[in-house]
Amino acid sequence: MAVLDYGSGNVHSAVKALDAAGADARLTADPGLVRDADGLVVPGVGAFRAVMEALVDSGGDRLVERRLAGGRPVLGICVGMQVLFDRGLERGVETDGLGQWPGEVTALDAPVLPHMGWNTVRPDAGSRLFAGLAEERFYFVHSYAAHDWSLQVQRPFAEPVLTWADYGGPFLAAVENGPLSATQFHPEKSGTAGIRLLSNWIGGLRLTSI
Repeated sequence: MAVLDYGSGNVHSAVKALDAAGADARLTADPGLVRDADGLVVPGVGAFRAVMEALVDSGGDRLVERRLAGGRPVLGICVGMQVLFDRGLERGVETDGLGQWPGEVTALDAPVLPHMGWNTVRPDAGSRLFAGLAEERFYFVHSYAAHDWSLQVQRPFAEPVLTWADYGGPFLAAVENGPLSATQFHPEKSGTAGIRLLSNWIGGLRLTSI
């Protein structure tokens, strides 16, 4: 299991949480290790633009794209989820994302920002990530999110499984789309529920890589 080391903060807590969930996790920027790992986690904290600049400067954007092109599982966390969309708009500044999913990441429409603390989520039926976790709460720290989903999937590919949360209105809390999954919340800060979610993801790696 690889955790992408591209200069983002909070990576060590992600490694510890993955280890607790049953993985043998390693923080790395080595292209070979990133390519060959059973799963790749892309954490991210801070601003959309700063995370994208760090990914591009380190070559992490290409590593993520190559894994996904080969159907290899990737999990984005927090801003690591946001940058999977086409673009982010923060304080009037528009930044291109990785473009794996169509859409824009924009500010939450809430009187108090950031959205910080525990919140419930609403997973669609058939979610692997949230198996046995539908009533749990997860830890969020963010002011921006994706509010819409517009990806059209044609058969034989399965429809993405979407999970929503509310803070001033609905936003995407998680997406499961073939080998690519992501959470807006921090599973590594979400206690037992977060560890169980990571364990669910680890357990599904063989299925998503087929």
